[in-house]
Amino acid sequence: MLINMIPAFAQTDTLYVYGPGGPLSAMQECAKAFTAKTCIPVKVTGGPEPKWLTQAQQNADVIYGGAEYMLTQFIQSHPGMIDATTRVELYRRAAAILVRPGNPKHIGTLKDLTKPGIHILDVNGAGQLGLWEDIAGKENLIGGIQKNIVGSFANTALGIEAWKTDSSYDAWITYASWHQNLKDITQVVGLPSALRLYRGTPVALTLNSKHSQQGKQYIQFLQSVQGHSIFKKWGWE
Repeated sequence: MLINMIPAFAQTDTLYVYGPGGPLSAMQECAKAFTAKTCIPVKVTGGPEPKWLTQAQQNADVIYGGAEYMLTQFIQSHPGMIDATTRVELYRRAAAILVRPGNPKHIGTLKDLTKPGIHILDVNGAGQLGLWEDIAGKENLIGGIQKNIVGSFANTALGIEAWKTDSSYDAWITYASWHQNLKDITQVVGLPSALRLYRGTPVALTLNSKHSQQGKQYIQFLQSVQGHSIFKKWGWE
C-alpha cells in the first residue's frame, strides 16, 4: 500500500507577518517576490497594532517594526512573544517634510515651518515619536515648530486620514517614504544632510512560530539584494 508523502510546508500553509503600516507596502511586495521564488505563501498584515494584535498572538511567524524603539516596545509589552535572538535590522529611512502638491505655502526649509499661518500635522507615535523634535532641536526651532502644530495623532493611519480630509494642514514632518503611498496628495521637501534623521526597520521571528524555518528564509530574503531593491523602491536607503 502506497502512502502519500506530505511536504514539510504545503502550499496551503501560510507564513503570517505583522507590523505597522509604514513598511507595509515594501513588506507586501517582498512577500509576493518571495512566494514567486519559493512557493511559500506569505500574508502580511500592517497598520496600527490594535488592528492585528489579537490575530498575531494566535498565528504570527514574523513581526516587524517601523523603528527600532517600536519593536523594543512590542517586546516589552508582550513578553514571550518575540524571539529576540532572531532580531535583525533591515534598512533605514530618512525623515523629510511632506507638503501639499505644488507646495502652495512655499515651504523650503525647516525654519519655514515656524512662520505664522503654517499649520503642521504631527504623528506622535507609530515610529515618529519625537521625530520632529529631534530634527528641530538641531536648529533650535523646537518652540517655533511646536506653536504651529495644530493636530497631533497617535498613529499614521489617523494622520493620513486627517491630511486627506482637512486641507488646512500645510506640512507634516514624517518619513520621505510615505510619499510613495501618498503621491497624489503630497510633495517632498528634503532636509539637508546636517538635519537629516533616520530610523531603522527591525524584524524578528516569534517564539511560537509554526513555520520558523520558512520565517528565517523570508527574513533572509528581506536582507537580500532583491529585498533591498524593493525597499529602495518604496523610499528606504
